[in-house]
Amino acid sequence: MATALVTGGTSGIGAAFARALAARGDDLVLVARNLERLEETAAELRQRHGIAVDVISADLALHDDVMRVGERLEDPERPIDLLVNNAGFGLHTKLLDPAVGVHEHALDVMCKAVLMLGGAAGRAMKARGSGQIINVSSASGWIAQGHYSAIKAWVRVYSESLANELHGTGATVTALCPGWVRTEFHDRAGIRTSGLPSWVWVDADRLVEVALQDAARGRALSIPTKRWKFAVFLAAKGPHFAIRAVSRMLTRSRD
Repeated sequence: MATALVTGGTSGIGAAFARALAARGDDLVLVARNLERLEETAAELRQRHGIAVDVISADLALHDDVMRVGERLEDPERPIDLLVNNAGFGLHTKLLDPAVGVHEHALDVMCKAVLMLGGAAGRAMKARGSGQIINVSSASGWIAQGHYSAIKAWVRVYSESLANELHGTGATVTALCPGWVRTEFHDRAGIRTSGLPSWVWVDADRLVEVALQDAARGRALSIPTKRWKFAVFLAAKGPHFAIRAVSRMLTRSRD
C-alpha cells in the first residue's frame, strides 16, 4: 500500500489530492498549520475510506517546521511514495509595496519549502529507486503577473531541474500547472473573479485526476484541459511584448 504526503492538505487543491488519494486506497500524511482542521479532515478520510492518516501541524514559513516534515519524508522506516508540494496562497501585493514581508513569506512557503521538501523526498526516493513528486506550479508562471507569476515560474523550472537530476533513478517529478481552479483560493487572496468567463475554470477534482495520471506516466509537466494547454502554448511561444501587454491587462482587471 502506498503512502502520500500532501502539504496544504486541508483545503483547495490539496484537499482534492487528499480525497483522490484516499479514494484509491493510499495512506496519507497531511501537513497544514491548523491542527484542529487537520484532525477533522483526517478523521473524515479514515472513516470514509478505511485508510491510515497521520497529521503534521507545521508552518512551512518556519525553517524548523520544514525540517520536521523533511525528516518524515526521509524516514526509511516509513517511506513516502508520493509527495504533493501544494501549500501556498495567492498574492495581491504590488512589487513596489514597501511592506515586503508578504513577499518574503511567499518565498519561504512556495519556494524555500518546496526546495527543501523536494530535496528530502528526492533523496529518499532515489535511494529506494521509486517515488513521485508533484509540485503545484501555475499557468501564471508563463506570464508576468507580479510576484506570484515569478514564484510559480521558479517552481516549474525547479521541478524540471529536479526531474533531470532524478532521471533514470525510478523517481519522477511533475510540475502541475493549472489555470483558474474552483477553490476558495482566490477569495482568501482578495482576488476578484466575478468577471471571468465560465470556460476558464477547471474543476479541482478533475485537475487532480489528470495530475495523478501524468505523474504515473512520468511527465515533467501537467497542464489540465485542452484550453489551458493551448493558452500555455501561446504564452510560451508568443512574442514577449505581447505577453507583457496581456499580463498588464490581467493585472488591471484584478485591481
